[in-house]
Formats: sequence, C-alpha cells, structure tokens
Amino acid sequence: MVSAEYRGSTGYGEGTYNNIDYGGLEVDDSQASCEYMIENYDFVDKGRVGIMGWSHGGLITLMSIFDHPDTYKVAFAGVPVSDLVMRMGYYDNEYRDLYSAPNHIGKTANQNIEEYKRRSPVWSAGKLKTPLLIHTNTSDDDVNVVEVEHLIQALTFEKKDFQYEIFKDAPGGHSFDRIDIKNARQIRLKIYKFMNEKLNPQRPIKTLKDMEKAAYAPF
Repeated sequence: MVSAEYRGSTGYGEGTYNNIDYGGLEVDDSQASCEYMIENYDFVDKGRVGIMGWSHGGLITLMSIFDHPDTYKVAFAGVPVSDLVMRMGYYDNEYRDLYSAPNHIGKTANQNIEEYKRRSPVWSAGKLKTPLLIHTNTSDDDVNVVEVEHLIQALTFEKKDFQYEIFKDAPGGHSFDRIDIKNARQIRLKIYKFMNEKLNPQRPIKTLKDMEKAAYAPF
C-alpha cells in the first residue's frame, strides 16, 4: 500500500502546505506515487492496482480514476467531497476563505465557477470506466449527504456501472466506517470484499475474523 504525501500535506513545512492544489495537481502527485511503485517494485502487479480514499481522499480517488482509467482496476470512495460549488453554498465564510486564499484557488466560486467545477468529481462523472463503490452517511457533519447524492445522481444519469450505499444515521458521522466498533468493521469488510473481487489478492479478507487478525496481529 502507498499513501501519497501530496502537496498540501501537513507536517512537511510551510512550503509544502502552501503548495496545496485541491482537486488539481495533488491528483498528479498521487498518480506519480502509484507509477513510482509500479516502476520500482517487482511485487506490484500493474494489472491489479486499486485505489481508495475517504473525504478529501475520496475526491482524489474519484479524480484519479476519471483522469487515469487505465491505471486502476477498482476504486472505493468513502464520504467523498464531490462538488465544490455545492460545498461553498452550505459551508460558512471561514471555510470559503480557505479556497479563495492566494495559496489556494485564489478566487471565490462566484468569481470562477468553471475552476471549481473542474476540481469537482461530479462534473466529470461521464468519464467513469473503473468499477466503483461509494459510501456516504446521512449524519455526516462534514461532507453533507446531499453532496454525495448529487454525485450518485450524476453517475446514474450518465448510465455508469457503479455501486453505492447510503447509511442512515450511522454512529460516527463523517468517520462512521473508520471507527473501531463492530458496525464500522462490518462496513469495512464490505469494502474489502468489493476490492477483492477485482484485485484477487493472495490472502483475501473474507470475514471479520480475517480482518481483526490482520489489524490486531501480535507483536
């Protein structure tokens, strides 16, 4: 597994952080990390590469499969940021100011709506070719469920083959499938099974016991 430290990541100094290019060059950074692994490590099978991410990582996942459909065999997007134009509407001015800052997009959505659309997966739904699973939660207090529903509607309109599940008030809100409770582990198992179908791993996770053994292996 590779987890890209794309531009805008924290912990690498002000320069890296201020180079953020949300929904833009950060996607290229993620793709570069994938290509680096394929080129330099023989144990990576380029015919069995998947991608997954949550929230902002869900946006990167979606943009990656739209822009590089031949790279990825399967994808999962959890509570993905899907429409920056819609997002600017339901968030407050403090949040909007992050995007219009000089080190970011530099303009408001009203000033350059096409740029916000370019960085939003929903406006590229017609590009989908990769098997995709989407999860969202009605009690998400970060990425409102309506934003992901807009993506689902766009993909459906484009007659794309994908799967999705909208969870009703699942505990944990935005992090509902990433917390360590039984319900969240069961949801993660669904994700692994979906990925397994396309990636055919040597040691697939088929049960909760398999997943717990992998996660809580003794030292």
